[in-house]
Amino acid sequence: MKPTITPIHEIVQAHYSKAARSSSSCCSSSKAIYPEEILNELPADISEFSLGCGNPIHAAALLTGEIVLDLGSGGGLDCFLAARRVGNTGKIIGVDMTVEMLERARENSSKLGFTNVEFREGFLENLPVEENSVDVIISNCVINLSPDKTRVFQEIFRVLKPGGRLAVSDIVTNGQLPESVRNNMEAWGACVAGALDMQDYSRGLETAGFEEIKVLPKTYSDELLHVIPVGQPFSAIITAHKPI
Repeated sequence: MKPTITPIHEIVQAHYSKAARSSSSCCSSSKAIYPEEILNELPADISEFSLGCGNPIHAAALLTGEIVLDLGSGGGLDCFLAARRVGNTGKIIGVDMTVEMLERARENSSKLGFTNVEFREGFLENLPVEENSVDVIISNCVINLSPDKTRVFQEIFRVLKPGGRLAVSDIVTNGQLPESVRNNMEAWGACVAGALDMQDYSRGLETAGFEEIKVLPKTYSDELLHVIPVGQPFSAIITAHKPI
């Protein structure tokens, strides 16, 4: 089923098309997200371009030979970091709906000489990936941008192999955002308006069929949940498994 292109899709595409033409990060600094030794694996012009809010590579604990799908792969940073971990026997697939991001990612991949990384144009609500075909799904501050997260969770479940796992960084909230923020179209591109309450995020994954679901602040500590104000967006690491 091809997704309906909504005004939210158009706002997000325009926002990230502009970001792709920029020479620097438009969101968090890479140095605030990844350990220095990880960033040193790649040239500075690639490692310093980050649109993420956390480190899904650490959460994914990737293994040699695994097939990894990156949702909203942007300039390709997480794909390239993942490729180093799965090795030549593994494979990385990046999916993005923004042409300018795909062009940047493919150019970066060519410069780095990766042979096990490919980038596909597509929407999270209709992934251009076969069912039961990937071992791990990663994503970095992208699922919150979708206007139909129920469909995204279903698609993630569809393409993962039985026993496969999800490890994503995303923006969630502790309680519902104010309606004025949820209806602010510009706030969608800024990764705020589309953020789900963390309980709704967990329930959405459970409804899609996932088990062992965890939604924690990116520090991996649930102690911080007690001090996060109601309605406050925060960066979380979300993990889950598809049953065998």
